[in-house]
Amino acid sequence: MSAKLRRTVASFLAAALLCGPAAAQARDFPYLFADPLRTMPAVVEKGVILPGDAAPFSGALKQDFSRPLALSEAVDLALSNNPRIKSAWADIKIQAGAIGEAYAAYFPTVSATTNWTLDDVYTPGLTTETTGYNNQASLSWRIFDFGSRPAGRHAAENLLVAALASHEAALQDALTGVIQAYFDAVTTGAAVTAKTKGEEIAKETLTSAKSREAKGVVSKSDTLRAATSLARASLDKNRAYGEHQKALAVLKRVIGVPGETELSLPQDLGVYNGPQSKALRLWLEEAQKSHPAIVAARKQLEAAKQQVIVTRAAGLPTVNLSANYYQNTRPAQAVVKDSSETTVMIGITFPLFDGFASTYKLRGAQAQVEKKQAGLEDIEQQVAMGVTKAYADATSSLSNLESSAALLEAAQSALAVSQRKYDKGAADITEVLGTQSDLVDAWNQRVRALAEWHSARLQLLANVGKMGRTAVAD
Repeated sequence: MSAKLRRTVASFLAAALLCGPAAAQARDFPYLFADPLRTMPAVVEKGVILPGDAAPFSGALKQDFSRPLALSEAVDLALSNNPRIKSAWADIKIQAGAIGEAYAAYFPTVSATTNWTLDDVYTPGLTTETTGYNNQASLSWRIFDFGSRPAGRHAAENLLVAALASHEAALQDALTGVIQAYFDAVTTGAAVTAKTKGEEIAKETLTSAKSREAKGVVSKSDTLRAATSLARASLDKNRAYGEHQKALAVLKRVIGVPGETELSLPQDLGVYNGPQSKALRLWLEEAQKSHPAIVAARKQLEAAKQQVIVTRAAGLPTVNLSANYYQNTRPAQAVVKDSSETTVMIGITFPLFDGFASTYKLRGAQAQVEKKQAGLEDIEQQVAMGVTKAYADATSSLSNLESSAALLEAAQSALAVSQRKYDKGAADITEVLGTQSDLVDAWNQRVRALAEWHSARLQLLANVGKMGRTAVAD
């Protein structure tokens, strides 16, 4: 290798080393336009607005766990931290990119190449050195096919709608999960409160029994029975506390906070008096029409049908236009300076035989249509079952509200009466312990009825696909 050639190679290596970092920073150069074909849906920029809400969810949260966690706050945390929602959001962007690819098939592709050549030939007594360059520009454009590109575009558009619906379905599922976990935690927390009150009443009863035994009014058996009742109440409280801790652990996982986070929940649930009189038939019709999971399945079915067209068209002829421009002859040929060449070609491709691969691809695409159809029917059945169950739960829990309130009032009055009678010697310990147990159960039933009603009405909205953060805040 001659000294000049060695210097030339060294120069190229040095340039490559110097330009490496710059090239790495500019590796996105061909992609300066983020979305030139405007395929990205507006929801990616503006955010998702849930049914009934006026604004999209921001996702920016700084929760203060020193105060009781409201349901709306738990929902916000769950929507921010749910990995399935994040994955579904990424699927929207992926499918928007797929639409861009489908639209790009309508455009020509253009490329340019430039080559610089140094030819250094050494023979004994003679060194020949030749330099030169050539340029090439190429254009390729498919101008006709048998519906492959339109079908691919329609398939991509349907899959984007399916991705949007799947994201909304993931939101609805997340709402369903956090509602269930939240009210399970509230219910078990209320059970702890009720069992604690029951333990306190049992302590008072034992104190009264000891006092009456000391006065010789009752026998020691009353004191022993009161002590037994207190021990049972303490055991029930400890068990309720364990169940509450498990429910809190599930809630923490659902809302995506560390397990060591200390959570407290509100004690008073209140009574919701919103509209709930719509017939089951109307709920079912609304779910079948607009539930995001059903919408997604329908669009996936449509995309599968379009894919059959794409697969079938792949075995049909295509017409392509290509053009090339060469300066200083073609690549890999001897350089002829100051020469140019232009070629234009229209080609028709006839697929003749591919070993029956296209036949089996078509069968596979048709089978995918059958699979998507079955999946749609399965999802429709699941949604209908969920709506029916949620409607039954809401109807039942609503009727239980008034009954539980009456039960609690009656149990409180009964205990007060039995305690007064026992203090006056007009009742035995059995009556006091019985009314004491009834009151603890009535407390449990009241809180359970409230929690079941709140949960059931929200679960009904979620099963229909109409759940929003506004409904949670009501």
